[in-house]
Amino acid sequence: MPLYRITVAYDGTHFEGWQFQARPASPGKNAPRTVQGVVEGALLRLAAGAPVRVTGAGRTDAGVHAWGQVASFDLPREMDVAALGSALNGLLPADIRVLSAAAAPPGWNARRSATSKLYRYELDLGPVRLPTRRHYAGYHRGALIPERVLEVAALYRGRQDFAALASAGSTVTTSVRTVFRSAARFEPDPLTGDPQGRLIYEVTADGFLRKMVRSMVGGLLSAGSGARTADDLARALKAGNRGLWPPPAEACGLTLVWVAYSPPPPLAPLA
Repeated sequence: MPLYRITVAYDGTHFEGWQFQARPASPGKNAPRTVQGVVEGALLRLAAGAPVRVTGAGRTDAGVHAWGQVASFDLPREMDVAALGSALNGLLPADIRVLSAAAAPPGWNARRSATSKLYRYELDLGPVRLPTRRHYAGYHRGALIPERVLEVAALYRGRQDFAALASAGSTVTTSVRTVFRSAARFEPDPLTGDPQGRLIYEVTADGFLRKMVRSMVGGLLSAGSGARTADDLARALKAGNRGLWPPPAEACGLTLVWVAYSPPPPLAPLA
């Protein structure tokens, strides 16, 4: 069967994450709405009722968004790639869109073939949370200390064990990951003009553990608010104990920006 890849954007607000979840055992309850499940439902119609299994590059959690999620699947019919993307968009709900479609070489896999991913987290700061941003940005009431935030962002760079940042129940064989880029910056609030009204955090790595990026942001918040020091977090990271790490940030501020399939970028300098 021909193998295809698609790049997908979605608003994760009303999804229970990427990964398909079976219908609950309780009678009368529907299966959780997931991105994978909805895409597979659309492909089922294109495949004339034949089930199509979709593999995503990243298993985003409930409430997490994507601008550049990549997925691969075998389709039991050959289609022009432009027609495939257009047909899927005609079947998908408004909170998912296929941005591009292409034929993939045999053996190619959206998850296993990926070399790096970029995630972006947006955090609004200030006395009041804007209601129009509540689904697309995390929120922290009050200011953060920029120097401490940048110090912790630098702590994540390089190849190391991130077990302290992984959520419970992870089934991965190793928690070692290589972070190529970890960068935080403050931007002005467009309404108040506060020069540090918004925090943008971007991280690129060869892979991520479950809730790892949200836990990274939790570390930035903890240090930036003065609750922990960078040394405290460095010791917790080295110990590999999740109980010593601050709680993860909200899911709504996180977006999967892109997935790369070329050789990974060089390690970012620590200074």
